[in-house]
Amino acid sequence: MENRPHRDKVYAVLAGQGLEIGAFHEPAVLPPTATVEYFDAIDATRAAELFPEIPADAFVQVDHLGDIDHDGLAQFGDGAFAFVICNHVIEHVANPIKLLGEIFRIAAPGGVVVLSAPDKDYTYDKTRPLTTFEHLWSDYENNVTENDDEHYMDFFRGAATHVLEADPIHLPAQIKRVRERREHAHVWDSASFATFVRETMRRLDIQATQFAENLGPETDLEYFGAWQKAVT
Repeated sequence: MENRPHRDKVYAVLAGQGLEIGAFHEPAVLPPTATVEYFDAIDATRAAELFPEIPADAFVQVDHLGDIDHDGLAQFGDGAFAFVICNHVIEHVANPIKLLGEIFRIAAPGGVVVLSAPDKDYTYDKTRPLTTFEHLWSDYENNVTENDDEHYMDFFRGAATHVLEADPIHLPAQIKRVRERREHAHVWDSASFATFVRETMRRLDIQATQFAENLGPETDLEYFGAWQKAVT
């Protein structure tokens, strides 16, 4: 179970029925005032197969299955949850802007959205180039639903160079493997992620007030933020 003080301060104010997206083996530690359902693209059995380095009994039991990149969150109505938690998921998906819009859509008016992403300066993505907003906006406008091979070639160049040093005959299988594991397709540092969120909210006209923000230098890991959706 994950336990990070900057997160716990936000979790402590959560109440009602919420949804956690991609909790995997590190679900949020919530107060008694909150109950949660889990959404993911794969169930615990499949997760254990793809990630043998993680104890099989650590994965949460998923309540709702769906692929975010193929409208998986459409199964939930507008304002369905008092809070939505999405930690270290957005860097894996093909269309981060669409995901952000969906997260706020399913949060109730007055509800809370919790969102985080790894800061590349504190992860194995450190040498990878930042993903530009223009790239992400193009993917949104073109309704991209799958990360192409170049996203994973960039992952290899920055985080797994040994793959590129091996016999090229193995490369297709390696790409298939990292696609199944949904390795990091997009890369931000704290400053660029904050800009990404603000610009996305502006362009999609998402009305919400941010009440928590923690950056990589403080967390040694991530950008972490929380917003209260406007009551209209």
